[in-house]
Amino acid sequence: MKAPTNPRLQSLPVYHLLGVPVNAINVELLFELVEDAIASGNRRVIANHNLHSVYLYHHDAKMRQYYSLASATYVDGTPMIQLGRLLGYPLRMEHRITAIQWIKPLLSHGIARGWRTFLLGGKPGTAARAADILRQEIPGLQIESSHGYFNPTPGHPEAEDLLAAIARYRPNILCLGMGMPRQEHWIADFFDRIDANLVFNLGGFMELLTGELPLPPRWVGPAGVEWLFRLVTRPRRVWRRYLVEPWALVPWLVRDLAGRPRKGQRTGDVVGTRTH
Repeated sequence: MKAPTNPRLQSLPVYHLLGVPVNAINVELLFELVEDAIASGNRRVIANHNLHSVYLYHHDAKMRQYYSLASATYVDGTPMIQLGRLLGYPLRMEHRITAIQWIKPLLSHGIARGWRTFLLGGKPGTAARAADILRQEIPGLQIESSHGYFNPTPGHPEAEDLLAAIARYRPNILCLGMGMPRQEHWIADFFDRIDANLVFNLGGFMELLTGELPLPPRWVGPAGVEWLFRLVTRPRRVWRRYLVEPWALVPWLVRDLAGRPRKGQRTGDVVGTRTH
């Protein structure tokens, strides 16, 4: 596969937070990553990290395998932006981006370019409703969908049928909404057979789009209390994520603070963008 054609994408600074690498990516740079992958015919994973995914990364080998496939990893969690700034990294709130924020502008951007999108995930009917909403709001959108209630075991007929459906449609953008770590495990297992230019893991964005999950007010993200909104509105689903898992990351936090760069010390390693 060809390397990125955009010089800005050939090497992205990497910042290490809580033992995981992330990139400073805003919506504009995300669009450039998408455009470059589609134009060059590459197949790329664009990942994201929040505290929940960091916890899983340190406890799940297949999650680490998934992140090793990523060409870039953006931040999807205000606490990680705050920690990065504390450590002296050039992370700002514009680098905290969420799917519900950028998915519609990105798909609108692709209309004139003929991009095709495939939504995979959610309960039966959820992805189809999300696709209908996007078709209504973005005239001319090419989009197909499939629910996430299938057997993902390699070799199982349901897994094979899904891969065949994706291959027939040949989407430029494949958006997964099956929750962590199921969606990451699926990508890790089948990446070499996924016929799409861009593969995103986007969690519950389809349920937010269809109204099955309550959408947080815009102010809670910048205020750093989106976790509290989710805990109040869906406690059974997220209580462990917000009340238990962060404590397991304390040793990594201590390590980060102890190794905080001194004034004038370099704070980002530059690595080449992975292509496939």
